[in-house]
Amino acid sequence: MDKKSKKRIDVLHGSLQRLRQQLSGAQQQKDDLDELQALRKQIAVVEAELQSLMRSQSTNSKPSIGFKT
Repeated sequence: MDKKSKKRIDVLHGSLQRLRQQLSGAQQQKDDLDELQALRKQIAVVEAELQSLMRSQSTNSKPSIGFKT
């Protein structure tokens, strides 16, 4: 995994944690349903980007030297 991707994944994890805390607080207040929907959409976007990065990293981590038996 290259440094840029690893940093982006770390940033996304932080964003996801912050958004989930905001969602939890907004659910307790229940005074603005639009805010709840907006937070859920933002969480979905961040999760999708995170999954995409993780998937691309797993496909790029193939061994460079193959062993024949």
